[in-house]
Amino acid sequence: MEEQVLQTKEGKRSLVGIVTSDKMDKTIVVSIATKRMDSLYKKYVTRTKKCKAHDEKNDAHIGDTVRIVECSPISKDKCWRLAEIIERAK
Repeated sequence: MEEQVLQTKEGKRSLVGIVTSDKMDKTIVVSIATKRMDSLYKKYVTRTKKCKAHDEKNDAHIGDTVRIVECSPISKDKCWRLAEIIERAK
């Protein structure tokens, strides 16, 4: 999985990832995986980072592929919001 960073009209970043947790109220945890080439061994290494995103309607569930968009800080950890659900988990 490659990190997909897109620029929206307002110049805000947009990331695509998989929901790993939806246990909090109006908050989801999204894992974003990137592939980078190791400088020494010249092999691709997968790196994962987790972001907390605001989900107003509690729509997304574990395993869903979602797009999140950067926004102003909502809480201590949340500065992303759910833009759309690309694919539902099976």
